[in-house]
Amino acid sequence: MNSFTFENSTRIHFGEGKIEAIADDIPKDKKVLVTYGGGSIKKNGVYDQVKEALKGHVWDEFSGIEPNPQYDTLMQAVEKVKAENFDYLLAVGGGSVVDGTKFIAAASLFEGDPWNILEKQAPVKQALPLSCILTLPATGSETNIGAVVSKGNSKLYFHAPPVRPVFAVLDPKTTLTLSPRQVANGVIDAFVHTMEQYVTFGVDAKVQDRFAEGLLLTLLEEGPKALSSPDDLNVRANIMLSATLALNGLIGSGVPQDWTTHMIGHELTGHYGIDHGRSLSIVMPAMLKVRRREKEDKILQYGERIFGITGGSVDERIDRTIGETVSFFKLMNSPTSLADENLGSEAIDVVVKSLEKHKRFKMSERQDMGPEECRKVLEAAL
Repeated sequence: MNSFTFENSTRIHFGEGKIEAIADDIPKDKKVLVTYGGGSIKKNGVYDQVKEALKGHVWDEFSGIEPNPQYDTLMQAVEKVKAENFDYLLAVGGGSVVDGTKFIAAASLFEGDPWNILEKQAPVKQALPLSCILTLPATGSETNIGAVVSKGNSKLYFHAPPVRPVFAVLDPKTTLTLSPRQVANGVIDAFVHTMEQYVTFGVDAKVQDRFAEGLLLTLLEEGPKALSSPDDLNVRANIMLSATLALNGLIGSGVPQDWTTHMIGHELTGHYGIDHGRSLSIVMPAMLKVRRREKEDKILQYGERIFGITGGSVDERIDRTIGETVSFFKLMNSPTSLADENLGSEAIDVVVKSLEKHKRFKMSERQDMGPEECRKVLEAAL
């Protein structure tokens, strides 16, 4: 196991009815800006719960944060924060709203052009305090320090400890009104997050491996149930907690990580509007095929411990493991090839050039993949 430092200070309020906890967790002397997306929280009752919980606070709202939060929209919120002196942010929604709110928190106190946070990875030394009420489990953004923001067809990310949420409310009941497609996207995002910290190369990190395997098994078991039994609150609870734990920093501590699938997926989303989760289900199987030798030991471990695959040659076991992964994504009604999204070889050059533009070099767990190496993955995804 590699050396590491782990910290996660986000307080989690988990369970039905926990939204009321924000009344005491947000200081009464703070002026709160509630951020959210297209208004679904007003249809599912979450907005009314937030309004009730904040009746002892001074607050206002900013809506319209997109599924892939756009820089220009977020800068409008930054202007509102500065003009009206808000000093606390409460994100209500899925990962995109949380990510966008993290950027608002950082940009509101940033000295200089906030675009540099994304384009030049300028360090974020301070941010407004923020918390969140999660309504779509997927990204894990509710307890981590990362965020992804879009500008046009560019999806860029930043990491900064000051934007870690103070607390996160995880009420599984808020997810019952999600569409099947949103549910599937969230499950796959959490699944791939786990895979990118697990299927790399071994460093004898048995604790992290077992945690990751527990998350994968849970998502494999509960994901399809969430589609077939959408009103099962216990299923939703297990998915919600799995998505949080998949990217709260724990399973990635002390182990090599490979985020190339996400980097390629971001380009597919940016240029072709493919849902984030669906971009991952396209790229991940192709990544496993192309990187079968570099990831051999962990693919075999994944196949044995998750799918019970023990017989046959090394290549046969790897093929069966990849096949089981594809089957799971299909069971979640998600695409597993570019063709499934009506894309052909013409998309490959577009994505490779965009990876070059965004300086995606030295990727993978071994830092040996750049845009041209990603071309092979995209070809395998056709």
